[in-house]
Amino acid sequence: MFELRIHGRGGQGVVTAAEMFSVAAFAEGRNAQAFPSFGSERTGAPVVSFCRIADKAIRLREPVMEPDAVIIQDATLLHQVDVFAGLKKDGYILLNTSRSFEQLGLSDLASGRPPERLCILPATEIALKHIGRPIPNVPLIAGFAALSGLVRLESVIKAIGEKFHGKVAEGNIAAASEAYNLVRARTTEKTQLA
Repeated sequence: MFELRIHGRGGQGVVTAAEMFSVAAFAEGRNAQAFPSFGSERTGAPVVSFCRIADKAIRLREPVMEPDAVIIQDATLLHQVDVFAGLKKDGYILLNTSRSFEQLGLSDLASGRPPERLCILPATEIALKHIGRPIPNVPLIAGFAALSGLVRLESVIKAIGEKFHGKVAEGNIAAASEAYNLVRARTTEKTQLA
C-alpha cells in the first residue's frame, strides 16, 4: 500500500487534491481512499488530507502517520507544522515553491534521501497562468504523478474531467500537463546526473 499525505491551507484545494489523486488511481484499476483532517475550517488554516492506494481492498481508516510521500502545497507551513513527521527515509517530497531545498533551510532533510524523490514545483505560478487563481492542487498532483510514476497523466486528466467542466477543466488540464512535463524533465535530469 502507498500512503500519501498532503499539507496545505484552507482554500488551496488540499482535500480536492487527495480526492482527485485517488480517482486517478481508481481509473487505473487500483483501490484508493482519500479523506481530510482539519480542525478550523477557515480559509488559510492548516489542512491535511490523506490518500492511500493499493492493489487490494483498503481497510485502514486512521490518518497516515508514516507516509511514503508528502506534498506541501504551502511552503509557509514548513515553520508552522511538522510536515515531514513520520516520512519514510526513501519517501517522496514535492514542495510548492520555486526556492531550492537549500534556500528553504532543508539541506539536512534532503541529505541522505534519494535526490530523484525530492522535487520543487512552482505550482501556484502554474495555476495562476492557466486558471487565473492561486490554487496549486492540480499542478501538484500532476507533478506528483510524474515524480512517483504511481499514476499516468491521462488518469489525472480523467480525474480533472470528472471534477471540473468547461474552461475550468481546460485550464486545469493545461496546468496539469505543464506541471507533469516540468517534473518529468527535472527527474530525468537528476537520474542522468546520478
